[in-house]
Amino acid sequence: MSDDVQSRGEGRSEYGVSLLLLALGIVAIVDALGLIERGARGFMTARTVPMFVGGLLILCAVLLAVDVARGGRGEQEEGEDVDLSHGSDWRTVGLLAAAFAFNAAFIDRLGWPITGAVLFFGSAYALGNRHYVRLAIISVALSLTTWYGFFLGLDVKLPAGLLDGIL
Repeated sequence: MSDDVQSRGEGRSEYGVSLLLLALGIVAIVDALGLIERGARGFMTARTVPMFVGGLLILCAVLLAVDVARGGRGEQEEGEDVDLSHGSDWRTVGLLAAAFAFNAAFIDRLGWPITGAVLFFGSAYALGNRHYVRLAIISVALSLTTWYGFFLGLDVKLPAGLLDGIL
């Protein structure tokens, strides 16, 4: 490929990323404008964070486009320390998928504290943790902590399932 053709094609992907950021920012702002304000106190309303994030996305899009127009180019990734001669680890992918599927299928019946613990345990096991007792204790603690954090801290009612009335 000649230098002239190569220089004309350079930057197209960066402009594509800039357009994607611009579109995401616009979607975030338009969506935020459609939110219904209920009982807002002070300057923090339901619209505040999405409007801020949308504005930052648009700002990043503009700054990236200006940088590319001035000749800035992204640095090519050197890659990870991965041996590409080995195939995919489908066992790990399957175990992670099974943990997520179990959580999705049984969260209403068993509740987050139980399915969350299975999700945490299954994910850590799939990724190589073999300290079963410690893993079980940490999984239950994480599950209960997140349930109480959402329930008390954010006033989001995750299903308690079988433990309804106990927690």
